[in-house]
Amino acid sequence: MNGAVFYKMTGSGNDFVVFDGRHTSPAEWTAARIQAICDRRHGVGADGFVILTPEDAPGAVRMHFFNADGSEAPMCGNASLCSTRLSWRLGLAPAEMTLVTGAGHLPSRSLEGPGERAEIHLADFSAPRQVPDVALAPGEESIWFGKSGGPPHAVVLVADLQGVDVAARGRELRYHPAFAPGGANINFVSAPTPASGGRWPMRTYERGVEGETLACGTGAVGCAAVLAGLGRLTPPVELLSQGGYPLSVRFTRAGAIISDVWLAGEGRLVFRGVLGEADHGVD
Repeated sequence: MNGAVFYKMTGSGNDFVVFDGRHTSPAEWTAARIQAICDRRHGVGADGFVILTPEDAPGAVRMHFFNADGSEAPMCGNASLCSTRLSWRLGLAPAEMTLVTGAGHLPSRSLEGPGERAEIHLADFSAPRQVPDVALAPGEESIWFGKSGGPPHAVVLVADLQGVDVAARGRELRYHPAFAPGGANINFVSAPTPASGGRWPMRTYERGVEGETLACGTGAVGCAAVLAGLGRLTPPVELLSQGGYPLSVRFTRAGAIISDVWLAGEGRLVFRGVLGEADHGVD
């Protein structure tokens, strides 16, 4: 794979190494190779690894998504936004397309205007449920759990977002028995402040990365669903990622079902690169 072209993408600070599936396949990438290329000191550096492969159906592209630890995951919100933008840029699909993921066939589109933004339509999901059997830490109001179009998410309402030790508390909750067996992404969210520009600020500890990432798309959807259920907001709503970029969420709710879910956010190409020699740990 020396000389292979890759694309570094960012979605609100959640970053990915992306390959064109016309020139490689998931079978060529072991977990160790994915870990190496995602390593921020010895590789390219990324929260996740993606291969985009055209499907037989017109306008459809399959997103093969892997976490930075090499584990495959069915879906990632910000990776989906990045994949939509790059698929259009590479001519794999038109601006309005279908992204094929392990979580289903998702309509998506590149948005016009500034900011290199995209939008994806997520599958319906059940509203997150409160988890009363997890002891609250100081400053925490309540904890909720569910799936919001991707991996399992816990949503923790906190009074002071920047005061949260995301690495320590996030790791503790990620492995809590209440979220067994697979664990969950842990999203901390607090009320808007002048510094957040009226948006709901959030931070995320992400499984598969095993640390804080600067954004989480499906986590933003989960946070919005919890806050709407508590009557604290009415969608559409913008949440502010720790990376400093907004994620827009809109949906409708009928009883316990969240439907017609749209997530919009950044899908920006940072640079195009070429893999180096094997002794650099990426081949």
